[in-house]
Amino acid sequence: MCFCSDVVVELKNDLSICGTLHSVDQYLNIKLTDISVTDPEKYPHMLSVKNCFIRGSVVRYVQLPADEVDTQLLQDAARKEAMQQKQ
Repeated sequence: MCFCSDVVVELKNDLSICGTLHSVDQYLNIKLTDISVTDPEKYPHMLSVKNCFIRGSVVRYVQLPADEVDTQLLQDAARKEAMQQKQ
């Protein structure tokens, strides 16, 4: 699945990586291209890395562009799930 949008992935070790989302799977394994780190002074070894694979188990948070998220769809799904749990 190819998405090709810019995201920020925060890892459990406090490293934040910005890049273009290439793919993601059901385990939250993520492939990013054209990456940069948000704190290059703290992680100078990451300056030469252009693409990366991130194992899903080390991901703390993924920041998506707000204009790419269908909030209405998410709200409808949450309401539907809440109604099913009440029954």
